[in-house]
Amino acid sequence: MNTISNKMKQTLPQIGWLLVFWLLGEIIRYLFHLAIPGSIIGMILLTLSLEFKIIKLHQVKDVSDFLIRNMAFFFIPPGVGLMVNLELIADNWLAITAATLLSTVLVLLVTGWVAQIGRSKTSENENV
Repeated sequence: MNTISNKMKQTLPQIGWLLVFWLLGEIIRYLFHLAIPGSIIGMILLTLSLEFKIIKLHQVKDVSDFLIRNMAFFFIPPGVGLMVNLELIADNWLAITAATLLSTVLVLLVTGWVAQIGRSKTSENENV
């Protein structure tokens, strides 16, 4: 029983941190009428907090690792939603395909551009 109690003492604050950042993201999205989901804003805030050492990695690591290990379970509801709306998807397959291809190309281009900027800054710093 004691080990369960100790595990809960470690896990609950970690869940709390994730919920705090999720809630902050939702509040920011609501206040500024942003089209970006609050959960994404919250994860960006969490990433920045980790990067700038406001939050320490050990404060969210165990719960984050658990969520990543079990990520496949989070795709079941969207998968069921796709099956339920198969007729809607069939009616709009061309627009869906075009949007998917366009967004894929944009992501590749932006990723390459950011990587080039990062490499050029790294090589500039090495030459100094």
